[in-house]
Amino acid sequence: MSIVSEFKEFAMKGNVVDLAVGVIIGGAFGKIVDSLVKDIVMPMVGRLLGGVDFKHLYLNLGDKVFETLEAAEKAGAPILKYGAFINTVVDFIIIAFAIFMAIKVMNRIKRAEAAPAAAEPATRECPHCLSAIPLKATRCPHCTSQVQQSLS
Repeated sequence: MSIVSEFKEFAMKGNVVDLAVGVIIGGAFGKIVDSLVKDIVMPMVGRLLGGVDFKHLYLNLGDKVFETLEAAEKAGAPILKYGAFINTVVDFIIIAFAIFMAIKVMNRIKRAEAAPAAAEPATRECPHCLSAIPLKATRCPHCTSQVQQSLS
């Protein structure tokens, strides 16, 4: 078998295609969550904390003083961008929670599919004394009344 045909067989397997689709959707989902965190969640958290803009928080490790993060970056100063790190941590928490919820739903669906169907009853009630009698009984063993045989 030539290497080209082996590669074609490998690439067309269901698992490889499923993985590729998962990676593409995951990348798109990551962009959505990134935007959610940076554009919606963190501005609200910053507002609650007194108007803090997390993406501009940094610690200057150099000797010079800079007015903004952009100025420090432009000058090539050593900086710790802990605001960006906080954004990334919140991104991770949201993605992890979304994955947790998706897996929880899938597990619930699997359990519902795997749950055994309710077993057919082996007895029925006698219409006269209300005792449990076998489905195929024609006479109640408790009150000896004649009962109609169940069609099941």
